[in-house]
Amino acid sequence: MKKLVLFLTVLFLSISTYSQNSNEAKSLLDEVANKVETYKNIYIEFNHKFDNSEAEIHQETRGSVTLKGDLYHLNYMGTEQLFDGNKVYLIIHEDEEIIIQKPSENEEETLTPSKMFSFYKNGYTYKMGELKNIKGIKIQYVKLTPIDSNSEIISVLIGIDIKTKHIYNVIETGANSTITTLEVRTFKTNQPISEKLFIFDTPKYRDQKKYTISEPK
Repeated sequence: MKKLVLFLTVLFLSISTYSQNSNEAKSLLDEVANKVETYKNIYIEFNHKFDNSEAEIHQETRGSVTLKGDLYHLNYMGTEQLFDGNKVYLIIHEDEEIIIQKPSENEEETLTPSKMFSFYKNGYTYKMGELKNIKGIKIQYVKLTPIDSNSEIISVLIGIDIKTKHIYNVIETGANSTITTLEVRTFKTNQPISEKLFIFDTPKYRDQKKYTISEPK
């Protein structure tokens, strides 16, 4: 009987500790997301890394993105991508081609600009991770684990600057041994920007540049 009581006590304490840890992790993520919502716009310069040791692949690319609510204008790998609230426009300068499509509804696309600060809200469990000192900055990690056991994602680590409550990096580990890292290099808010930044200039690309424009049905 005593062993049963001891077991139940330990079990209860474990569940209580896990629940507290989970709530603390989600509260920190919510604090970051809520702070982001107070900004009129955000400009981010980032490093994007793609690593797969088994396939001996290592790629690192820099990019930048301007966000205003759900709207964004992304510059990455020689292409531009913008979302005007309705459609996504992929501008491939090398091929002189424009692809217009509806935004993806795939919940697992964690690193898309519109979802960068909110993807954690659905489909994950939360856990506080390590507190690290990186380049003199205290970074608190939160570990997200997909609820779906068939997910192609094993885990997502979100590094948060304790002082500013801004995201420092996002590290996604895939089931295929791929690690994708987005590291923020520059984070600016409330910049003077033109509303045209989020509007696709059809005459410019169709009539002046003569780019091929396709819109799959």
